Formats: sequence, C-alpha cells, structure tokens
Amino acid sequence: MARENFRKVKLLKLLEMLQQNSDEQHPLTTSDITARLEQMGIPCDRRTLAQDIALLTELDYEIMTTTVGHEKGYYVEDRNFSIPELKILIDAVHASSFITQKKSDELIGKIAALAGSHRAEVLKRGMVAFNTRKHSNEKIFYNVDRLEKAILDRKQVSFQYFDLNEGGEKVYRREGSRYTAEPVALVFNEDNYYLTCYSSRHDSTVNYRVDRMDRVEVLSEDACEKTLSLRGEVATYTEQAFKMFGGQTEDLVLEFPRGLTGAVYDRFGEGTPMMAAGENRCIATVKVRVSPVFWGWLFQFAGQMRLLSPPHLVEEYKEQARKVLE
Repeated sequence: MARENFRKVKLLKLLEMLQQNSDEQHPLTTSDITARLEQMGIPCDRRTLAQDIALLTELDYEIMTTTVGHEKGYYVEDRNFSIPELKILIDAVHASSFITQKKSDELIGKIAALAGSHRAEVLKRGMVAFNTRKHSNEKIFYNVDRLEKAILDRKQVSFQYFDLNEGGEKVYRREGSRYTAEPVALVFNEDNYYLTCYSSRHDSTVNYRVDRMDRVEVLSEDACEKTLSLRGEVATYTEQAFKMFGGQTEDLVLEFPRGLTGAVYDRFGEGTPMMAAGENRCIATVKVRVSPVFWGWLFQFAGQMRLLSPPHLVEEYKEQARKVLE
C-alpha cells in the first residue's frame, strides 16, 4: 500500500476506534490505541499517534485529551446524536407495531451503536419492553424500499393485499388477484405504515397498510399527473383523513369543557380555532373526514362533548347512538 493511502487508512481506523470505543468515562490510552492498531496490522508508536491526533483535530474532529495514570488518554465526546436523542429513536422503534420484533432488535442495536460501545450497553439495559403488539410481516422493509423507489421514479406499483383470519393466517383479498396502484406517499400514522394512493377510477385517494402488502412490484407504467400533484397535499390530506380512514370532508363545530381542550388540540392540531363559550366551556371548528373512526373518537367524550353543527351530522350522530343501543 502506498504511504499516502496507508496514512489515510490509519487515520480512518483511529477515528472509528475513538468514536466507537471511547467517551469521557472510558478514554483510550496511548498504549490501548497502539495495541489495537497493531492488531489490525497498522504499525503505530507514541510519537506518530500524537501527530495523528493533532491532524484529526486540525480537520475539526474534536478529540479530547486527558491523563490516565502516567499516560495520555483520548476520547470523543461530541457525537452526531446525544444520549436523549438516541433514547427517543430507540423508544420510537420499539413502540412501532409495524416493525417486527426481529427488525426492531436489529434497528435498536444499530441506533445504540451510534453512542459508542460503552453507552450502547447503557441504552439497551434501560430499554423497557412495553409493546407486545408487534406485527409479523418480515417483508415490510422490502416493501418500503420498493414503494419508496416507485415514488421517487414516479411509477405505479402492484401487490397482493391480505387480512389475517382468527388463526393469524393470511387471507388474500380478491382471491389473491393483484392490486395496481399509483403511490402518492408513505405515511406513518398510529403505529402503522400506510401507502396513500390515487385511484383514477374513483378520483379519490385510498390507503393500504404496508404490513398487509405482499409481493410488491414496481411497474414500468408512469404515475398520472393527478397523482404527482397530490404529493404536495399529503400533509393536509393525512390530517383530514383522521387515522387513515376515508370519508367526506366536513367542517364541524364542537362544544366541550375546558378540560378537553388538550384532547381537541391533540387530535386536530394546536392551530385549531377555539373560543370561550361561557365560564367553563369552549367551542372549536374542526375539519374532519367523517368516518366510523371519527364517531368512535367523539363517543368517548359522551356527556361532555357536543356536536353543534352541521345539522345533518348532528342527526347522523344520533343515528350512530341508536345503532350502539341496538
């Protein structure tokens, strides 16, 4: 190996070693570093190590120096992610039902490794296993990869779609016939991943759960202009879709006690127009795609939250209540 390339490899391995195996509580001494480099077949002595550390510092890598016994010690403190940030990412992966347990374990290991070997163990030891509803479709990562490729390349996709029966077995819809769809976006909502598509036949959007898709293929046919235009409206659409279920978009007026303002903001966003209506009541105007899921959300506040308008939805709310009683 040419001397110049050898120096580059040495610097790269030195930086990797410090990033992965050192922190303020676990500095690597000169002896540690030279011994590890020797094991990799990279000769290093104390003098050249000091020069290498100085060069990395000049290149804006923050290598900290301390004293360990009678030796110098080196460590990397500043990382791309802090421990709290990595903890949030790990918890998000663990909480996501659509990621299988096997994939969750792999991802958590990779995320924890970004903290370095010593802190990685701390992160994994502090993890609470609270999600027991993990899905079992190991193909979801491949599905996401192919669907993302179709979206980037502006292509249509085809796939089989299934439900699970009482025995947890796949039951394919349409007797296994393939669906053809024009992808608009991949959307994460309520612990699940969805593919939002445009249906030219119905001139509307439809959502498919990615973990319920099988044998996904990217087609050569281009997505239509309507599909492409919808990509700029994904944020608005997903907010209105209300937990990924369709329905007619309506402006509703709700009245509720002040104690439920947080529930309304959580569901419809903190920009929801709201005003006081008496000493302990509030009124808010919200835009919703009316669906069974919306009625379910509203029913949980029965006796506290009132639907004031529009009149036809007030009547539909009463009809929903009658169905429940039956």
